[in-house]
Amino acid sequence: MASKLPLLLLLIAVTCLSQFYRVSNSVIAPELTRDLGLSARELGWAGSAFFFALFAVQVPVGMWFDRYGARRTVAALSLVAMLGALWIATARDAAGLIGGRAVVGVGCAASFMSVVFLCSRWFEPARLATALSWVFAASNIGTLAAATPLAWIAATIGWRNGFVGLAAVTVVVAVSFFAVVRDRPPDRPAPPARRENLREVAAGLVEVWTTPGLGPVLAMHFFAYATMLTVLGVWGGPYLYAVHGLDAVQRGNVLLAMGLAQIAGILAYGPMDRLLRSRKKVVLGGAMLSMSLLAALALWPHPPLAVAIVLLTALCFFAAFGTVIVAQGRALFPDRLAGRGVTTVNMAQCLGLTVLPAMVGYIVEAYGGTDLAYRLAFGALAAGLVLGASVYVRSRDSATALPA
Repeated sequence: MASKLPLLLLLIAVTCLSQFYRVSNSVIAPELTRDLGLSARELGWAGSAFFFALFAVQVPVGMWFDRYGARRTVAALSLVAMLGALWIATARDAAGLIGGRAVVGVGCAASFMSVVFLCSRWFEPARLATALSWVFAASNIGTLAAATPLAWIAATIGWRNGFVGLAAVTVVVAVSFFAVVRDRPPDRPAPPARRENLREVAAGLVEVWTTPGLGPVLAMHFFAYATMLTVLGVWGGPYLYAVHGLDAVQRGNVLLAMGLAQIAGILAYGPMDRLLRSRKKVVLGGAMLSMSLLAALALWPHPPLAVAIVLLTALCFFAAFGTVIVAQGRALFPDRLAGRGVTTVNMAQCLGLTVLPAMVGYIVEAYGGTDLAYRLAFGALAAGLVLGASVYVRSRDSATALPA
């Protein structure tokens, strides 16, 4: 286990950065709106830009994983994320913020899939979901840092200086990842390297996309994590400000509680597939509970603040079942297609994270940012989970073993 510790620590570090970048807009949304003159629609697109960039580069990232390994890919792209952070720090309008977040999205495109890619090689198949849950849970230190700490930084030295500091941290993590992480355990040497020609590359992609059982997994993955992060990472802060009048630090405290709930949820879901001997039951159960909480937020006009906080926090706990879907998706592919397979699964999540925050932005703007606007948004997110689950229910259940 000792030989795995440096790997796990660096995976946590790189995913912490990705989590911070992806949710940082939420707590400082009113300040961004004020300083950059953003509309609700532009704020929604700023939230989506990060994930659109993630989506756009998943295919090449998968190919780079299979050809160059996760170590080189993550380290190189993290330097791109550093440039994006500096772009955000110097943004003067909506275009600057959206452009900077898109560049950061490219830089973080390999972070979470490197966890799946590397853990599937370093851990036995039956314990993959548990290993993923521990890394993904710890990665939410980044989510917590983007709550009350970021609100404090914005109130003291300004959000621009905060992103300059984050750029420096990103460089340190990139260099450390390259120096320490290895793509395979010492007792599992890599097979002889062979450059694929274009026909073989195309054939590999076709094999991935025609894998039996892939469609239902993609359908659920489109909505699962994207629904939770649309609330936690983009629109939770604006909702608490517009409907309940919370200031930056108060919003940060609520988002901190929501982030802690997500961590607890990830850890709770981690061993569930082994306990229930079914990934499908775990996913459907989490989806139904999440739908119910969103429905309550949609149907309750202007709920008391305490009730709203409980519902939002419970949503982050019960909607944390995405790790189980990731493990189920990884189980569909052999090791030779691991990179392209896991990034293909991740494309569905990235596309959902591109669409849902922007969709909420249009709803909020159309209805004037009122309580009704957010209730309609919560209802739309609940309907999305219903749609995803209606397709996913036809999936084949996944055993905890991976193909050879």
